[in-house]
This record gives sequence, C-alpha cells and structure tokens, in this order.
Amino acid sequence: ALADIGVLNQGIGGNRLLRDGNGPNILARFERDVLAQTGARWLVVFAGINDIGTRLDAKKKGEPYASVTEIIGALDQIATRARSAGLKVYGATITPYGGAGFYWSEDGEADRQAVNRWIRESGRFDAVIDFDAVLRDPADPSRLQPAFDSGDHLHPSHAGYAEMARFVDLNLFRDPAR
Repeated sequence: ALADIGVLNQGIGGNRLLRDGNGPNILARFERDVLAQTGARWLVVFAGINDIGTRLDAKKKGEPYASVTEIIGALDQIATRARSAGLKVYGATITPYGGAGFYWSEDGEADRQAVNRWIRESGRFDAVIDFDAVLRDPADPSRLQPAFDSGDHLHPSHAGYAEMARFVDLNLFRDPAR
C-alpha cells in the first residue's frame, strides 16, 4: 500500500541545478534537502529548465550560463550521490517551453532535447518519468499541448499537472519488502 508514503517536495520556483537563483542551487543544498532526510527511499529529479532558460538573460549581460555538458554532469552527480546513499532515483524529462519568449531559444531547445535524450538513454536512473512525452504538443514538440499550457508557455496548467500526476507509475514507489 502507498497510504503510508509521504512526499517531500524540495523544489524552489526558479531554482537551478548549477547556479544560485531563487535560493541556493540544487547541488549546494542536495545533502541537506535529500541525503539528510530520514526515511527517504526514492528521489524524483525534475530539474534543468531554469538552467537552460536563464541563458537568454545571461547572454544579454555577457554572463556565463549552464552548458548541456554541465547540466548533464549535475544530473549525473545527483543520481550517483543518491544511489550511493541507497535511494532509487527516477529522472524526469524537462518539459517543453516553446513560445516562452522570456526563456526559449533555439540553442536552449537543442540543449533540452540533448538533456532529455541523456535522461532517457544513459541508464543512470532506476526509471524515467517522461513528462516531456506527456505534455508536448504533437504538432510542435517544442511546445506544451494547449490544454496543458498555463498561458506562459513554460508552466503546465492545472490540467497539465494533473496529467503529469496521472502519468507517474505508482508502482515505482512500492517497496517489495512490504
């Protein structure tokens, strides 16, 4: 039964894997927010869009931004550290954001595709939760399906979040020892 399982969401709006944004970056808080949590057995890693999307502003300011290699390296480090601590680690693909003029770029989309390919094919995760496949518009895979778009072309709508929840295989969170 899953009734006795709780969910601890350590996501921070605007948070990034590699650089501080709205709070410290994920790698900086990983020990505290994940590994130090008593009773944690699973980790769903759903991150990377802010590392990709903030490149537009970084380019305007002449500042560095996260490369696809750095993003994949951060995800790999998270998977390695979590698995070493005995957690099952599930990689969630980065959802489409085409049309989000404040974030979207062609090179960012290419990086999103590359990161998602790595999440799906690297074998670094115990399972993959393919939110990209669930939410993307079949007519334009760089965009969210209209029904799943909150209107900013980046964040899912309530229906989009509900669809994501329906898509997650709850068997991933069943403990065979129970």
